[in-house]
Parts: sequence; structure tokens; C-alpha cells
Amino acid sequence: MDTTTVNIDWSQIDTVLFDMDGTLLDLHFDNFFWLTHLPKRYADHHDLCPIQATKELHNRFNEKRGTLDWYCLEYWSDELSVNIRQLKEEIEHLIQERPFVQEFLQQLGQHKKQRVLITNAHPQSLELKLAATGIHNLLDHIYSSHQFGQPKESQQFWQALSKQQHFDPAKTLFIDDSIDVLHSAQQYGISHLLGMRQPDSQQAPRELDGFQTIVHFDEIFPNG
Repeated sequence: MDTTTVNIDWSQIDTVLFDMDGTLLDLHFDNFFWLTHLPKRYADHHDLCPIQATKELHNRFNEKRGTLDWYCLEYWSDELSVNIRQLKEEIEHLIQERPFVQEFLQQLGQHKKQRVLITNAHPQSLELKLAATGIHNLLDHIYSSHQFGQPKESQQFWQALSKQQHFDPAKTLFIDDSIDVLHSAQQYGISHLLGMRQPDSQQAPRELDGFQTIVHFDEIFPNG
């Protein structure tokens, strides 16, 4: 998919479903935590070589990729014998909204669009990030996949969400930075799908093959 201008017919959208990390919030916090901060603190805690610790963690994370455990702070706290929530708090100053998030959410509210956060983030991580940013004040509903027992990659997540939250898939826009999750939403029947091209502000933009993408929300303001 090329990087041509994205045009959204807002008259056809009643609900906007948002991912959190990499969509509303800068993914740099999560990448730095899991790839740098946690391996260092894990190595310190278990008296390991940092390179060895990083390799070990990388392998263990990959084994759980795409499952609910991959996103679960309690699971990794138990598995690694460290307090993941506490370690995240050590670098919570890195938690940042992506550009134009508040303006976009405000405009959606003014246009009477339902604003719903659906995230794979563990409730402990969700709580930490909402407290740091205050974005919950501009959202109508918030759901963690952990309350449904299935990640967004699973069709069971979407089925469970639909029982809890009213939305018409044909009149819903879903925005996420994960191609696997976008494919899952597409399979469920969400009509309007949009990817984030630069979820981590410290990394180069990339494409999500098969999906339209934006860098920042000012590209699709309903007032624009």
C-alpha cells in the first residue's frame, strides 16, 4: 500500500475503535522497556551477563507472541521473578501521547462519534498509562482484552467485545499499529481499517501491507 492521502467519509462512521500502544500512545515506552530496561534489570536481579539476559528474554517472549500471556504483566512477573509493574514505574516518564491525540479525540466527540479504546495491555499497564496521560477523559469506553480472556488477534475477542459493547462493524473505523490485529478485525468484518505508520517515534516509519496508514491523526481530522 502506498502512502497516498487517506480520505475517510466520516458520515459513514459511527464508532472509532482505538488501539492504545503505538496508536494513541508512543510505542517507544514499551519498546524501550521490553528491549532495554527489563533485560538490564533482569540481568542485575539474577546476576546474569546483560547479553545473555537479553537473548534469554527474547527467546521466551517469542514463544508467547500473539497469546494473552505475551501481554500479561502478572505472567511475566511470575516467570521472571521480577515485579514488572514496579519496573515499568521506573521509566514512566517515557509514557507519552502521540501527536494530535487529544485534538482528534475532542473532534470525534464534537461530531458525536463513539470513542472506544480496545487494548491488549494488561490492566496494570493500562492503569499506569491512563494515569500518566489522562486520555481516558476523552474516551467513551475502555476495554482490555484480558477481561475477555483472548487477545485482539483472536476472533473470540471480537465476539466477546460485541456482546459487551454496541457497535456496527459496517460503520466502525478501527485504528491499530499491528498488522496481525488489523487482519483479525478485517476477518471479523470491521469495514474501515487504518494502520499507524510510525508507532514508535524513535524508529523509522514503515508500511502495513494491504492497509492504508497514517503517521499522525491530523491527517484524518473530521474538521479537516
